[in-house]
This record gives sequence, C-alpha cells and structure tokens, in this order.
Amino acid sequence: MTTNLQKRIYVAGHRGLVGSAIVRTLRKSDYTDILTRTHSELELTDQAQVRAFFAENQIDEVYLAAARVGGIHANNTYPAEFIYDNMMVQANVIHEAYRAGVKRLLFLGSSCIYPRLAEQPIREEYLMNGTLEPTNEPYAIAKIAGIKMCESYNRQYGTDYRSVMPTNLYGPGDNYHPENSHVIPALIRRFHEAKLSGADKVVIWGTGTPRREFLYVDDMAEACVHIMELDRATYEKHTTPMLSHINVGTGEDVTIREVAEVIRKAIGFKGDIEFDTSKPDGTPRKLMNTAKLTALGWRPGMRLGEGIKETYEHFQAEYKR
Repeated sequence: MTTNLQKRIYVAGHRGLVGSAIVRTLRKSDYTDILTRTHSELELTDQAQVRAFFAENQIDEVYLAAARVGGIHANNTYPAEFIYDNMMVQANVIHEAYRAGVKRLLFLGSSCIYPRLAEQPIREEYLMNGTLEPTNEPYAIAKIAGIKMCESYNRQYGTDYRSVMPTNLYGPGDNYHPENSHVIPALIRRFHEAKLSGADKVVIWGTGTPRREFLYVDDMAEACVHIMELDRATYEKHTTPMLSHINVGTGEDVTIREVAEVIRKAIGFKGDIEFDTSKPDGTPRKLMNTAKLTALGWRPGMRLGEGIKETYEHFQAEYKR
C-alpha cells in the first residue's frame, strides 16, 4: 500500500498524552499536513463549532484522541462530566467527520470497556459480556458508545472508522495531578515529592495486588498510525462489522506493588511503601489479548523499566517549570 504523506490529518486532543504522541509519530513518519486545535480554539462538545470546523477544512483522516480522562478518584468524583463530555465529543467529531466526507477515522477507546471480571487475557469479543467496573462505569459506557457509533456509521454509510482499545498508558505529556491522574504518573509525582521532602514512606491506595498492563504512549501512537495505514481489506480481515475494535497492549502485566517498586528505584526514593487497604483496588486484573494486533504486524518496543526512566526525565523538566 502506497502512503499519501500529504493528506490532511486532524488530531483531536493533540495536547493530551495520546494525542501529542500521535502528532510526534506522524511527524516522524514524514506526514506534512497535520491539523490541530486547542480547547480554546475549538470546543468539541459544541456541535456548531465542530460542524463549522469540518466544513472549513478539507480533512482526509481523523485521530480522535480527545477525551476527559482520569484515575479512580477522578472517575468517582466527576461521573457526570466523564459521561457527558466524552459522549458529546465523540458524537460531534464522528458525525461531523461523516458529514464532511471524511472516509477514515480512528477512535481511541480504553480497556475499561471490558467487564470487571473478564477472563484474562481480555479478547475483543468479551465486550458487553459482563458487568463493568463500578468506579469508572460512566467513562466506560461513553467509550463503548464511541465504538458502536463507528460501527454503525460503517454499516450504514460505508465509512472506514476504526477503533483501538489501549491498555493503561504512560509517558511524556501525562497528567501528574496529585488526585486526578492515573497510577504511574500519580506514583511518579508522589515518590518524587517524598524524595524531595525526605519522607520516610509513600502511601498507595489499595492492597497492591491488582495486576495491570502498561504501554509506553509512543508505542501506542505507533500502533495507531500502523493501524490507520493498513488498507481496508487487511483491517476488515481481522475484524467484523459488529466487532471492529482492536486491542493495543504489551501482552504482559505486573502488580501495582511491582510497578511501585520500579518507580521507587527509578526515582531513587529510599523510604518504605505502605498500602492503604481501606481504599479501593479497582478491577482485579486487566491484561489485553493482542493477538489481532500481532497478526497485523505490530509489536511494542519499550520495556517498562526504561519507559518509566524516560517518563521521569520528562516529569522532572515539567515539575521544575
């Protein structure tokens, strides 16, 4: 397949963890016409603004990475914002892309779409076959709706809208908010500040026993571009009209305790790790089955320890500012 490096590509959410990595990867791959808009320039929950944006720009492809995201605390505290903002962004971008004649779009979901107690490793066909994790159910429902919207437009209008379900992501550009961030960035900040203050311990929510799979965000971005560059026949050979999404992960997982130890070592914190068992663990285990992605010719390149070292270097630069 010959790749058109001059096609106009809109990356929604280019300032976020995933969106910024996708922009980096597209530029590294020599794409020359990458379109972005900040939140102040384009409010994606406003249908009129999104409609005008697509009408004014002749866009060939869309990477829909814009989303409201956060960890257990944020999902528990802001369930209304998590379901409303994500539903509105998805509906507006997907529908207005279709109206403007955009033939190919990539929707980025989340591994939380799968049942809380899904058989491990999680296969794509386990979607909607069990109860969701209560702590992030509104977010998960919004992401499921996004997948089904893409499938519905493909079936009815013949579009080529694809969906990928990434595992837990980390890397440069992450959100290090002390309460609203995901586990790796939250722990990086906590261990770093404990080291600076000379604290004797770091307290972590839960028991430390849940298992999680972590993927470096630039690996995720490379997988996204790889999937978008596949011809339609190849993509559809590994999917179906009613099961069109593809898992993206490493195929390996670690306990929260183990990842905490990796982070402590990378940062050089000498104190203890204490687990607050009165706080929730979330889903016991989330490991993705990535057989479809492997069959499509892609594998991750970054190991967890090296990825956390690189992430910590970026965090230190941000923290100083």
